[in-house]
Amino acid sequence: MDIEELRTFVEVADAGGVSPAARRLGVSKSIVSRRLARLEAELGVQLLARTTRGAALTEAGVAFRDHAARACAEIDAARELILPDGDLCGRLRIAVPLTFGPTHLAPVLADMARRHPQLHIHTVYSDRFVDLIAEGFDCAIRFGYLQDSNLIARHVGPLHGKLVASPDYVKAHGSPETPDELVTHQALMQGTEAWQLTDGDKIITVRPQGRFKADNGTALAAAALAGLGIAWLPDGITHDDVASGTLVPVMTRYPPPPAGVYVIRPPSQYPARNVRVLTELLITCFEQAAPI
Repeated sequence: MDIEELRTFVEVADAGGVSPAARRLGVSKSIVSRRLARLEAELGVQLLARTTRGAALTEAGVAFRDHAARACAEIDAARELILPDGDLCGRLRIAVPLTFGPTHLAPVLADMARRHPQLHIHTVYSDRFVDLIAEGFDCAIRFGYLQDSNLIARHVGPLHGKLVASPDYVKAHGSPETPDELVTHQALMQGTEAWQLTDGDKIITVRPQGRFKADNGTALAAAALAGLGIAWLPDGITHDDVASGTLVPVMTRYPPPPAGVYVIRPPSQYPARNVRVLTELLITCFEQAAPI
């Protein structure tokens, strides 16, 4: 029984269709279909019922899916044991933020691929919060403050930021001095997130409001430069504008607490070795580099 056929079946079962599974695997839909056909022919049963909306597991498919997934995991573990000098193999599918991802994280992923020629790295750059389990990611890198979830997180580096606005906005609307004043201002946000501020050792949570939203830090910085409101942004985005005076810090008496950079993975007792190695590479990278 071919391991790629088993792996393909598991991906189709988890993704709910041939097309999303093909995207996860990085192969064409025709290759996925052929692998499924060969596996079903060898087993002599139908594992998936194809529909116009995707693919659903048959009763036999439901019974076979967990066994196939365990077999794939065992083969991957066995391969790692016999590879020389700690080489990695298989596939690492990772979700990375578009903000900072291409500049700060892509070099680390490229170096990882160079060190491990048998490892396939598939990276998706997007600032949206992907569903790791539903979309078949091995892990994700996230910036900021973690939301409550059943995912497992590992801190790999610091992230410093501040509240900023343009001088024109401050001239027109004033500069808020307290958390209560802040919520009366236009906020530039990714969605409906809360902002955290510090008052000595105390953490204050505010829920700002605003009419301009974007899922990308660079876009929010452009809106702040245009005088549309106040934004919480990492120093790596605002450093040059703050230095030149085109953006000014606000709420300096109540600065945001330091945030972080995290590797997030689905819950399991033991993380995949590919994820562990990436995590250690990122920790080393952030220890040697200036904070974002």
